[in-house]
Amino acid sequence: MNTRRDSSSNRAGETPTPDEESPYNREVPAGDAHRSAFGRGVLLAAVAALAFGATTPFIARGQGKASPIATACLLYLGAAAAALLSRLGRPRPDAHLRAAHLPRLALVAGFGAVLAPVALAWGLPRTGPTAGSLLLCLEAVFTALLAWLVHREPIGRRVALALALMTAAGALLATGSLGDNPIDRLGIAALAVATLAWASDNVLTRPLADLDPLSVVAVKGGLGALATGTVALVARLAWPTPGGALLLAACGATGYGLSLQLYLLAQRRIGTGRTGSIFALAPFFGAALSFALGDRSGGIAVAAAGGLFAIGVTLHATERHAHHHEHEPMSHDHMHRHDDGHHDHVHDPPVEGAHSHPHEHPAVTHSHEHAPDLHHRHSHRRRPSA
Repeated sequence: MNTRRDSSSNRAGETPTPDEESPYNREVPAGDAHRSAFGRGVLLAAVAALAFGATTPFIARGQGKASPIATACLLYLGAAAAALLSRLGRPRPDAHLRAAHLPRLALVAGFGAVLAPVALAWGLPRTGPTAGSLLLCLEAVFTALLAWLVHREPIGRRVALALALMTAAGALLATGSLGDNPIDRLGIAALAVATLAWASDNVLTRPLADLDPLSVVAVKGGLGALATGTVALVARLAWPTPGGALLLAACGATGYGLSLQLYLLAQRRIGTGRTGSIFALAPFFGAALSFALGDRSGGIAVAAAGGLFAIGVTLHATERHAHHHEHEPMSHDHMHRHDDGHHDHVHDPPVEGAHSHPHEHPAVTHSHEHAPDLHHRHSHRRRPSA
């Protein structure tokens, strides 16, 4: 596809000062495409959370007496199969996976499709589905902290308070002695390992979020299912009943396949930390469904932790971030539109709607509300306001 740069673009390396009159040095209106993209990202993350949270209570039912490793295999086999079926015969405008992405995908699969689901399948029977579902909120805490450490995504006062409340909720569940039914601490530890592994997966996945999500899910799920399935077969571990296997595969297709696709689409719009924060809604969906299905484990500890988690998620979801910032010149390939304020190159012949191709960005200086998406991964010299 032939592309050319707009004649008004700044030359690469020339960053305008805030006082210069330039189309690349501008105040972006508050109600523009950036706000719309943020809203879509929040909605995608919330639906991803619903898809994941709704499956948690059913995993223990489908697992029965099966090995956690076999359970993990079936979950990600279902995710990979669903992604492949969705991908067949559907051309997409997203950038494609390349061989250079495979090492990162293998690492992502190791954390997110092997270690995390095995730890989850081992821990859930020991904590009960309600307490276990709520404890998965710790993934948001670990994700936000790792995104700050690895990608330098900003944490304001509001987000810091939310992280503190959610950490306190996790500690409350770990003590587990306020109710009549103390919670198994080994199960708590296993679920904490699962959340840390998924948080590592989230941070490692950020460079892949701008690629075709169906391909990412298919490869990640396939690698995870191959690894865990091989171990289960070689070690002759127990597998679930045929009915249980179908239930686990369905949970994988919805809670791990569809959910991950939506998570990646949200991540490209609002960044790793914020997507993980909103995804913390998932445990509440799972806990509510578990309660409706009759689980009453955990007592007062679960109720108190649920309240703290709810406040933390609300603080996360209502956080806003805007300031004067600069974009350095860059070249990359991802799906984009020409009405989002960051893609003003022209095509000959013209192209409308979403599409992907290698393209360049000149230096830009402007101010608007934004999240740490693909075009806003700048550093912050001063601590941003909450």
